[in-house]
Amino acid sequence: MKLIETKLDKRIETLRGNSYFAELPEPLLKEIAAYMQLREYQRGDVLFWEADPCDGLHIIEHGSAKIYRLSPQGRQYIVRILQEGDTFAEVPAFDGGMNPVNVDALETCRVWVIEGEKLRSLVVAYPIFTQKVLANFGEMLRNMVRMVSEMAFYQVTHRLARLISEYAEEPRPHWTQEQLAAQLGPVREVVARSLKELERSGAIRIEDRRIHIADDNVLRQWTQPN
Repeated sequence: MKLIETKLDKRIETLRGNSYFAELPEPLLKEIAAYMQLREYQRGDVLFWEADPCDGLHIIEHGSAKIYRLSPQGRQYIVRILQEGDTFAEVPAFDGGMNPVNVDALETCRVWVIEGEKLRSLVVAYPIFTQKVLANFGEMLRNMVRMVSEMAFYQVTHRLARLISEYAEEPRPHWTQEQLAAQLGPVREVVARSLKELERSGAIRIEDRRIHIADDNVLRQWTQPN
């Protein structure tokens, strides 16, 4: 990891583009900007480990990273793939606790970090900021409920179809079957069977080990539960 020098204008621009800070007044943005830094990581670098102290709120400036947990047996489960503009580490940044997850860089990426102690003081002093935090935490909880519901009510093939559809308008990462399994939950062999099932149905095609959508309508049908 290395620190990147940044100008005040760039830091304020970043804050204005983030849902936590977008509507805050200029003087307050300048105050917050004094407590943020830009870090650069290379592919495979660990941004932080589970149970480590939290440095603060993180915002992806460029590149991508993965949030994941490890089982006692060492099996990896990917919680989320982070892209440009995504915010993470909110929970420990605002409650002052330890990091609940691990985060690795999937490619060269730059990440803003805003000191957690400063953010916690803003929650006490500025009700408008507190409301933003509550709204964002509410959205995070709703997304978590949706993820749990999908795991409970959707078969692996349906969840895989939904994952592929999610990235339909973006360049999809070149995931291996192990990485797909880590994101969906089952073992690699189950994901391999689901990929073949989607390919046989005409929903997708796999060329050079990359997934391409062959028929939007068929894939959309797979995204619905039986």
